[in-house]
Amino acid sequence: MHNTYTLKTPKDATSCVIFSSPHSGSDYHASFLAATQLDSLAIRSSEDAFVDELFMDAPSNGAHLLAAHAPRAFIDLNRAADELDPALIRGVKRPPRNARITAGLGIIPRVVGNGHVIRSGKMSLTEAQERIANYYAPYHDCLRNVVDAQKDAHGMAILLDCHSMPQKSLDAAPLVDKKTPDIILGDRFGGSCDRWIVDAIAGIFASSGLVVARNAPFSGGYITRHYGRPSKGVHAVQIEINRALYMNEARIERGDNFGEFQKTLSKITRLLARIGLVSVAAE
Repeated sequence: MHNTYTLKTPKDATSCVIFSSPHSGSDYHASFLAATQLDSLAIRSSEDAFVDELFMDAPSNGAHLLAAHAPRAFIDLNRAADELDPALIRGVKRPPRNARITAGLGIIPRVVGNGHVIRSGKMSLTEAQERIANYYAPYHDCLRNVVDAQKDAHGMAILLDCHSMPQKSLDAAPLVDKKTPDIILGDRFGGSCDRWIVDAIAGIFASSGLVVARNAPFSGGYITRHYGRPSKGVHAVQIEINRALYMNEARIERGDNFGEFQKTLSKITRLLARIGLVSVAAE
């Protein structure tokens, strides 16, 4: 049995909010590293390093926190299970046009975020399916169970899918009052979450002095799209945080400002966990 994720549960689940960190995993198996042609820093360039630590206070505020162990370069939990890349996996038929697969960013990535190829040659379909069965399926089974449980307990569930974004990706982001965004919220342009929830999330980040944008260039990935069902009381929002706020992106290390930013996120996490409670109190 693979230890594929950590689910931190609150003693008293008073919040309907679930924090998910699918890309902060950093368990690089020796066999995987032996097969890659990238160095130890390049292979980590797709990793949302330390994001799970930024939201570590979720359980003490009555919310669940789910964090992956497997790194994104090994398997991408924010993809559909059938997004298999025929350029990487033997025996896979070429699918209808899919921009993510074409770019090498399927469920098992061919490249890391900067476009560098992870390994030479192809892997077998059996190996790919084993990764999905051993790492992808357990994470999503757990996430689905937690979302369903919070929906049943509270009448609604709010899934916050937490990520970080490279500084260079912000070149494509629109300015907000002539400022580069610190946070980008993705709700699939309203498809995955009710407007009042996204407004509340944006207000919480903005109240801490952070510049917030929405849906550009990140509108939400598979997790946001798959789990967000506002009509059924399940809301999903992707949160992208500018890595420059808390880490040295080149060295993939916590920055000098990490502790201070973590305190800011602790306050934000407490307020985010109360969104559902505020909604109930207002009714």
